[in-house]
Amino acid sequence: MRKILFGVIITLIVLFTFKYCGDKKEEQIILKENSALIQEQLKNVSKLVVTEGHFSEVFSYENSKRMFGDLIEVEKKALVVVNADVTIAYDLSKIEYNIDETTKTLQILTIPKEEIKINPDFEYYDIQADYLNPFEAKDYNEIKKTVKQQLMKKIEVSDLKSNAQNRLLSELSKFYILTNSLGWTLEYNQTPIESLEVFSKLKL
Repeated sequence: MRKILFGVIITLIVLFTFKYCGDKKEEQIILKENSALIQEQLKNVSKLVVTEGHFSEVFSYENSKRMFGDLIEVEKKALVVVNADVTIAYDLSKIEYNIDETTKTLQILTIPKEEIKINPDFEYYDIQADYLNPFEAKDYNEIKKTVKQQLMKKIEVSDLKSNAQNRLLSELSKFYILTNSLGWTLEYNQTPIESLEVFSKLKL
C-alpha cells in the first residue's frame, strides 16, 4: 500500500513538473513573439514629415556707407519679396529605445529633435545702387541670411511647431496602443504612460 501511495505521489510530481515547464515555455514563446512584434513596429517607422507651411514676406534692404572722409554717403537699397516653403520633420528612425522583456516594458529613451527646412524663393524689385556702392554677391548673401533668421523667428511663434508636435505625439501613441494590447508597459523618460491622454501632456 505504501509503495502504491509513493508511486502515486511521484507520478503527480512528475505531471506537475511537466505542466509547469510547459506553461513556462509557452509564456517565454509569447514573450519573444511580443518582443519581436514591438521591435518590428519600431523598425518600420522611418522619417515622418509632420507639417508643411508657406510664408510670404516683403523685406526692405538698405545699405549705406560714407566715403572720402565721410564727405559722401552712398546708399543702395532693394525691395525683396520672399515666398518660402517650410517643412518640419522628425526622423523617427533615430528614436533610442530599450525593450525589457523581464518587466515587459518598452522604454523610449530619446526622441530626435525636429528638422526645420526652409526653401525660400527670392524676387528683387526696385534695386537702387550707386556706382560707388554697387550690389555685390555679399549683399545677396546677407539678404538671404537675414531673411532666413526672420523666417525662423516667425516659425517659432507660429502654429507650425505645435502642429508638428501634435502629429508626432499622434504617431507615437501607436506604440502605446500596441504595448497596451500586448499587456506591456510603455515608458518615456522613466515615466510610465498609463493612458493616451498622458501623451498630450508630454514635454518633448
